[in-house]
Amino acid sequence: MSYEWDVAINKAILNNSPKVHKILEENPYIKDVASELRETKNRVLDDIDAYISKTQKSVEKLGGHVHIAKDSTEAMEIVKEILGEKRKIVVSKSNVLYEIKLREELENEGMDIWETDLGEYLVQLNKDMPSHLVAPAIHLTKDKIGKLLNENLDSSINENTSAEEMVSRVRKFLMEKYLAADAGITGANAIAADTGSVLLIENEGNIRIDTVLPQTHIAITGIDKIVPTLKDAFNEVIVQASYAGYYPPTYINVTSGPSATGDIELQRVSPATGPKEFHLILLDNGRKEAINSDIRESLLCIRCGRCYFSCPSYKLYGKDFGDSPYTGPTGIMWSAITSKKYDKSMLCMHSGGCKEVCPMDINIPRMIERIKFRYMEES
Repeated sequence: MSYEWDVAINKAILNNSPKVHKILEENPYIKDVASELRETKNRVLDDIDAYISKTQKSVEKLGGHVHIAKDSTEAMEIVKEILGEKRKIVVSKSNVLYEIKLREELENEGMDIWETDLGEYLVQLNKDMPSHLVAPAIHLTKDKIGKLLNENLDSSINENTSAEEMVSRVRKFLMEKYLAADAGITGANAIAADTGSVLLIENEGNIRIDTVLPQTHIAITGIDKIVPTLKDAFNEVIVQASYAGYYPPTYINVTSGPSATGDIELQRVSPATGPKEFHLILLDNGRKEAINSDIRESLLCIRCGRCYFSCPSYKLYGKDFGDSPYTGPTGIMWSAITSKKYDKSMLCMHSGGCKEVCPMDINIPRMIERIKFRYMEES
């Protein structure tokens, strides 16, 4: 990798690792919550069809719609059918959206679609792919970002422009896109089967706008994100935020169906000010098959991205260690599940650091070892 990558990854490690250690030291209960969450997610995997059915009933009870997609192609067909003539789209950071190639597909359809997470927006401008699950643009230095914004957004931005000014210019551009958007498309950090609620964590505020300002909200995520109750869903987002180094998260967004009001005789009426339509697309794309395989444990991953910073292969190869957006140790597992790609597993050095830091106590080296066997059987 380049000198720029070495600088970027070392800064990221120095910024992230001490923060996570401090969070866990000051909030010891989080480790107990993580242990409980592992057991909870295993119960869901043991009876996944029942939990999918329960989620569907819960969402529909609130006036939302649930769609089951067996693969990426089917997911995109569903999205296009929901959108119909809607052409202006805002999206929030989601690895599943990359998994189904959502932005690429909709751009090819001529739609005006924009990433609203700052890192993802920069990746979009760079015609690039994310280098990390949580921090997609860590491979871009401030100088590179300034050049991108100069060429694509505002020619007055230069090497002397502060990070604060850059963010301000992007914020102004994206606000215009929010106000014009016909639909907002998000992923999900967790889904509560008992209420049909979709939970999303963030710090920028863009997801909150994506989910309430456009009149159609589409949430797309894997079936592995389903947990039994709303309490379990909060547990998942708290653990993910903590191990990513963002505790407390600035925002936890909870969406339960389309907008509604109860201000007339306490009768629930929908829609209200927010979206008229809510659609949840649950994606399989290899996940059910993985439940019954020797890499089932990979499905417990909550995508906190912490394993990246303890991985010598990721430090050396960057986003080439995996198939973006699924890079790093996490990405080796998810590439095997969703696209049956096993070759990048051969770059793993088996340091074991990933297992030591995983909140879900996944034996990641063992999972990657089994993926290596698959690659060798194919070769």
